[in-house]
Amino acid sequence: MLALARESQLTLANYYLQQILRSKVYDVAKVTPLSSLPKLSSRLGCQVYLKREDLQPVHSFKIRGAYNRIARLSQEERQRGVICASAGNHAQGVALSATSLGISAVIVMPTTTPAIKIDAVKRRGGEVLLYGDGFDQANTYAKQLAQEQGRVYVAPFDDEAVIAGQGTVAQEMLQQQSDLQAIYIPVGGGGLIAGMAAYYKAVMPEVKIIGVEPEDAACLQAAMLAGHPVTLEQVGLFADGVAVKRIGDEPFRLAKEYVDEVITVSSDEICAAVKDIFEDTRAIAEPAGALALAGLKKHAGNKFNKAGAILSGANVNFHSLRYVSERCELGEHKEAVLAVIVPEQPGSFLRFCQLLSPRAITECNYRFNNRQQAVVFAGVRITSLNELAELIGSLKQAGFGVQDLSQDETAKLHIRYMVGGRPPQALTERLLSFEFPEHPGALLKFLTTLQSQWNISLFHYRNHGAAYGQVLAGFEVPSTDELAFQRFLDELGFIYQEQTGSPAYQLFLQHVDSDVSNK
Repeated sequence: MLALARESQLTLANYYLQQILRSKVYDVAKVTPLSSLPKLSSRLGCQVYLKREDLQPVHSFKIRGAYNRIARLSQEERQRGVICASAGNHAQGVALSATSLGISAVIVMPTTTPAIKIDAVKRRGGEVLLYGDGFDQANTYAKQLAQEQGRVYVAPFDDEAVIAGQGTVAQEMLQQQSDLQAIYIPVGGGGLIAGMAAYYKAVMPEVKIIGVEPEDAACLQAAMLAGHPVTLEQVGLFADGVAVKRIGDEPFRLAKEYVDEVITVSSDEICAAVKDIFEDTRAIAEPAGALALAGLKKHAGNKFNKAGAILSGANVNFHSLRYVSERCELGEHKEAVLAVIVPEQPGSFLRFCQLLSPRAITECNYRFNNRQQAVVFAGVRITSLNELAELIGSLKQAGFGVQDLSQDETAKLHIRYMVGGRPPQALTERLLSFEFPEHPGALLKFLTTLQSQWNISLFHYRNHGAAYGQVLAGFEVPSTDELAFQRFLDELGFIYQEQTGSPAYQLFLQHVDSDVSNK
């Protein structure tokens, strides 16, 4: 039985090997370099190589699968035209591929898609239709139009020809560096890792294939645990190129056979990888493009002497780099965010700053709290987690209360920009974070649904150049209104999370009586 199972695995891998070798990608795609990253390699003690798919004509590997699929269309199918749904890289790949072959292409994009990506698709000859707040709605509409108009639907990942086209990345890497011990590959819908894993396991099965996903969009990891594809309730949108709720059926069939491991990374770790790529290559990766390198940094350790990662794309919205810059130090554990309780006594604040010396203070927010104590929100440059533990220990030994907020998302995303705002009296306040789709009318919908029934006691929003904005809002909600308030949240329809229990909120924004001190 084991021999038959192994034969079946090899048959599947060899089938895709043949499809990859026959792929028609190089009419439009190019062989991209495999670059060494000397600075990062020295730091990690592992020779790191980066496959530069950002150098493709559409700045993403997606051109490979899209062209391979469209180039195989019959003459009758070409006359009908193609259609797809995408918020970014697949859209550009389909548009350029179709245009180069003289085929009409319609691209359905969510209404939240940044203008820079819409313009890029139009420049490459695609006709853009905006529909829905996210990919799932746009994709459903694209499939509906395909049936109504007779166009050929070009799937972004769940298609044999697309998978084979993406697999040519592995073919090039093996030719460029034959002694890599592990390949780290970003995972969204799974087309790239499926094609690459099949190729390597057919040719060099000893090479480890490791999938990397964001912690908040780990659809392959969930499928591996369940033994079949599952649909996530929601996914994070920071790495929008891999924000997929369900792994493709065919990609999963290949992944479960040929992927050795799947790991996850945080948004901060992705930001740190964006910085590493820039420092070694001067290229600016999109968050999904830096995902694989973030996984390599987290996982490779002393396991491998030589490892490769895929820089899958560089279609980054420039304004989102502000967020990356703010968070990359946290992702590298080079900055810590602390809440420190300082006694309201002459010289206390000076003593606190002296204890931080000679470390650089990246941020310091001080606000009078009461006659007994104040709370300081501080960002501190560190070199390691061990140094952070030593710093916290020395502060506590000196009599300061300390809380590490470096992993508190509310603190990092909102509170650090709002420190000092306590209400003068106690409120029956609920604090919630929301994801707002970035298109005209979203905020109006929010306020219209609210209809002034509950007072907004706090509101914070910063535009990060992404498809969805992050909003923190406080509401005065009497205990008798809890059921009605829950109905309001359900009617609103936005993704939200309760933040009332956040330590950062309680320390910096919640009312406290002036004669009560925190113990």
